[in-house]
Amino acid sequence: MDLFTALAQKITGKNQTIVFPEGTEPRIVGAAARLAADGLVKPIVLGPSAKIEAVAKELKADLTGVQVLDPATYPAADKQAMLDALVARRKGKNTPEQAAKMLEDENYFGTMLVYMGQADGMVSGAVHPTGDTVRPALQIIKTKPGSHRISGAFIMQKGDERYVFADCAINIDPDADTLAEIATQSAATAKVFDIDPKVAMLSFSTKGSAKGDMVTKVQEATAKAQAAAPDVAIDGEMQFDAAFVEKVGLQKAPGSKVAGHANVFVFPELQSGNIGYKIAQRFGGFEAVGPILQGLNKPVSDLSRGASEEDVYKVAIITAAQGLEA
Repeated sequence: MDLFTALAQKITGKNQTIVFPEGTEPRIVGAAARLAADGLVKPIVLGPSAKIEAVAKELKADLTGVQVLDPATYPAADKQAMLDALVARRKGKNTPEQAAKMLEDENYFGTMLVYMGQADGMVSGAVHPTGDTVRPALQIIKTKPGSHRISGAFIMQKGDERYVFADCAINIDPDADTLAEIATQSAATAKVFDIDPKVAMLSFSTKGSAKGDMVTKVQEATAKAQAAAPDVAIDGEMQFDAAFVEKVGLQKAPGSKVAGHANVFVFPELQSGNIGYKIAQRFGGFEAVGPILQGLNKPVSDLSRGASEEDVYKVAIITAAQGLEA
């Protein structure tokens, strides 16, 4: 079954509410209207209602089932409750005046809706850089218990093939502890997409075939990830061919439960992860869906600024599916 058909079935009838801070952007309005019409999520779009309705009219999009919420006209009592909750969450790091200014930013406002349980997840980034989406999420929603950082994964899909690549978006040069967390986070993401995770910790070395600090880091990360998630098949360090090709895996890593069968690939640093997923996308013809932010208490998704309406639609489906696991 196609990934999004399976996810749509999973979230239908679950009434997941997703907030879109960039409510006047045509791609957001079009996707939100489709999501509501298809009965997949309950969208909230933020912004002046007149502008949003004008965009919808231009697109010939039906806003039935889409909640339009203008932060500027939000009821005073509700806004005060949100302000008090933000000040309390920031634990003295921001004054009430600073917090009020923060809530003028649609990403902070949307993040607070998620934090306060008025939305199950947030999708932003169509017109904002990554930092504008991630910063409020880290400051307010924060990481899951046991997690110390977030990471970014891509679901790579072609036909019946489905893989997880990480980290391809967030951590530039992760140390062994960070790599181990990326591995366990990526295994959890795989399960959301009905992938039974077999996690390969990638390197230019397989089981000590080469030496160096970069190899040692992956070896240490493998051991830490295995200890943190003993019920998940995690192995490394491993070259990509050993992880992916059964014949090579048997030769280079005999006895491994992962070699030759990996479906979750953890890259040793961001540079190789970003290059790797784009090679698979452009040379291999895989659809790259993401980045999916991993490790947060509640799901927040960061769109590419080049995202299409279809991308917004699909990322919202993923975010809603993550929300069922949160």
